[in-house]
Amino acid sequence: QVHLVESGGGLVQTGGSLRLSCTASGPTFSDYVLAWFRQAPGKEREFVTASGRVGDSTLYADSVQGRFTIFRDNAKNTVYLQMNSLKPEDTAVYWCAAGGIFGRNPDWFRSWGQGTQVTVSS
Repeated sequence: QVHLVESGGGLVQTGGSLRLSCTASGPTFSDYVLAWFRQAPGKEREFVTASGRVGDSTLYADSVQGRFTIFRDNAKNTVYLQMNSLKPEDTAVYWCAAGGIFGRNPDWFRSWGQGTQVTVSS
């Protein structure tokens, strides 16, 4: 399994932007589908976005489509989540995850980071 470490969370005002990073160590980074999930207080964990192994395929939750962008740099073993036009409802703990199947199901992702808090103030 690959070890993942997120960074870049913090506090931002409504309409602002943040970029999350997730750096991996372990077996070949490009072998993995990468995704971001989030969990808001009192809610279940939800899928945010996923990237195929070379970044040519992406998938987004409807709630973030057009505002968030996932991109990966396989040379740096890093995947990013660029978040623009942030809303208070984006407030959550965000995790990156690595797995072998491209999709939304968290059960398909076997490696998870520790999570990073994103708070959007109104």
